[in-house]
Amino acid sequence: MTNVVEQEIAVSSEDTEIVISVENVSKKFCRDLKRSLMYGVQDIATEMFGGDRKSDTLRKKEFWALKDISFQLRRGEALGLVGSNGAGKSTLLRIISGLIKPDTGSVKVKGRIAPLIALGAGFNPILTGRENIYANMSILGLSTKEIEERFQDVIDFAGIADAIDAPVQTYSSGMAARLGFACAVYIEPEILLIDEVLAVGDIKFRMKCHRRLAKLREKGTAFILVSHNPPAILNVCHSAVYLSKGQLIATGDVDSVVRRYEEDLCLSGSEKSVGPMFLPEKPKNESSGIDIVSLCFKDEQENILETLISGEPAFFCVECKAYEKITKANLCVTVTALSGEHERIFYLTSGSDNEYLEVLPGKVELQMYMPYCGLNPGVYNAKIFIRSGGYSFDAVESFRFTVTANHITSQSLFYQPRKWQVKNNLT
Repeated sequence: MTNVVEQEIAVSSEDTEIVISVENVSKKFCRDLKRSLMYGVQDIATEMFGGDRKSDTLRKKEFWALKDISFQLRRGEALGLVGSNGAGKSTLLRIISGLIKPDTGSVKVKGRIAPLIALGAGFNPILTGRENIYANMSILGLSTKEIEERFQDVIDFAGIADAIDAPVQTYSSGMAARLGFACAVYIEPEILLIDEVLAVGDIKFRMKCHRRLAKLREKGTAFILVSHNPPAILNVCHSAVYLSKGQLIATGDVDSVVRRYEEDLCLSGSEKSVGPMFLPEKPKNESSGIDIVSLCFKDEQENILETLISGEPAFFCVECKAYEKITKANLCVTVTALSGEHERIFYLTSGSDNEYLEVLPGKVELQMYMPYCGLNPGVYNAKIFIRSGGYSFDAVESFRFTVTANHITSQSLFYQPRKWQVKNNLT
């Protein structure tokens, strides 16, 4: 197979012109450094003597960072590249930008390309910001005259006028990142490759970045945006590509691809819930008066739900065995997210709602009705306890459950119940 990365400077008047074509691209790496160096020498020798490198097969300790990836990007389009760490996103951008070659397949690029893969990575720390602007933008294809015409715009955009004649090594990481972004966007490329760089700076600078990108797209610039933040993808991109462990999982419209990525991200692994929880009943002499024997969610027809669905109604059901009458039982529920920092999502008690529960001896079921599940897709942990006054009867420290969605909820922190209407003929 041929190993090709073609880059051409060509601009078409057609808005539908394909500016990036990725065809069956694969890239392999070796996990062992010494063996990787040995393979490199072998490959160079094989190419020198016209032999077959067998690029489509793995050798010992090698793995596919990318395998048979294909997609196209047209002029003026914005494509989101999503996937968890190690999916191959940055490797793919480096291949498209020409920094590394694929082992199999081909990449064809038409137009001036600006890779925003590591902002400020190409700056010389000893040189001043002014000197680095000229060096960086000339590498990206601008003449000295063009750089001089855009120089002040770059400084104003980066917001570092006071430090422009100081060595870059005296800059903070944020200042260097802002300068790198400004240099890249002011060369006005036909193609922008953006790898997790819209998170730099404060909110004011990020808003400035988005406005600048919108102007470039109006002029026909095409984007590939890599981000772990689904709202960033949804807000900017028309379509998306989802990679996982070097494999192409899904490609198409941005809503469906991001939804697939979210479901895999939130619901994968051993932490996924397994439905209802059943607990052994305690002997009466070991009970504190009320014992929790099962936990589950049910729909409005009393059917047990394996998972909750954002925006759909559900009952949270706590089945108990009571040995005495309790006139003011207080059901308490604390929910935390298992992703991120395990932050608390909510803490609800029937007592705080002035809904004290009367429990009679025997089997009883305490219910919390949710007209809408307000949680985003993910895996959660609930802590449940029953008390009366300052006395606690029983508690369950960990009940895991899963929330899915029938629609995109990425741009919200929770599900907001809503109705839409129009009032016409207002006077």
